[in-house]
This record gives sequence, structure tokens and C-alpha cells, in this order.
Amino acid sequence: MSKRSTAHGTFTIERTYPASPERVYQAFADPKAKARWFAAPSEWEQFRGKMEFKVGGKEFLSSTPPGKKPHTFDCTYLDIVPNERIVYVYEMNIGEAKISASLATVEIAPSGKGTKLKITEQGVFLDGYDDAGSREKGTHGLLDQLGKSLE
Repeated sequence: MSKRSTAHGTFTIERTYPASPERVYQAFADPKAKARWFAAPSEWEQFRGKMEFKVGGKEFLSSTPPGKKPHTFDCTYLDIVPNERIVYVYEMNIGEAKISASLATVEIAPSGKGTKLKITEQGVFLDGYDDAGSREKGTHGLLDQLGKSLE
């Protein structure tokens, strides 16, 4: 049996986008809008399951790097306040191995002529597969893609 371990981490990222709070919220809420930015690199094979953007709803995404095992994102929405807040829990797997479980909070607020977005994630990273630093780096990349989708 392999050695089991846990590592806990929390990070917060803030961004300001030149788009209305409604538009930023829709980038999370609308499946077609979300697919434009919440995606794996183009060379990865990707499968998007049904996205049920509602309290208690589920979202599933699987993406596979060339020659590697699939990476899966399996999410449940816990709280949604339109144009203001989204809270969800999710687990990540590589193949059959669970690598993390996280609680994420997205806060959306007007800021001048745009929107301030604040994401806080609290995670437990399992058996040495992942850590808060690499997850934070990946989230920065996704938020860069979100910004491009809002242009």
C-alpha cells in the first residue's frame, strides 16, 4: 500500500475586468460562455459533461493530455447569488486517483466601469499529487483566459 498524505492550502486571487458584473457572472453561469475560457490547452482531448448551474447542480469536465491519463473536474454548486457570488465544491482526479478536494468562492462586485472578481479556494491536496501553489498557478491561467473571453 502506498503512503497516504494530505496537504492543505488556501489562496485568494483578485482581478478587475472591463465588463459589467452581469457579463462576468454569465461567463460562469452560461455553459457556452464558460466553455470559451474554462478549458484545457488546445492539444488536450476534452469532454464536457452536463452543466447544471443551480444550487445543488453538477458540472463535469474531463481533459486528457496527449499520452497521459484523463484529468477530471467534478463540481457541485452550493450557493449562487446572481451577479454577486458563486460557491462550489469540487474534486479533481487523474485517472482513478483523487488528487484534491476544494471549496471555491467567487465574489463579483462593481468596480468603476468594470467588475472586481475575487476567488478564494480552500483545498486539501492528496497523496502528493498536487499542491496549492500549482493550483493557484492554474487558476491564474484560467482567469487570464476569462479576461480574454470578456474582451
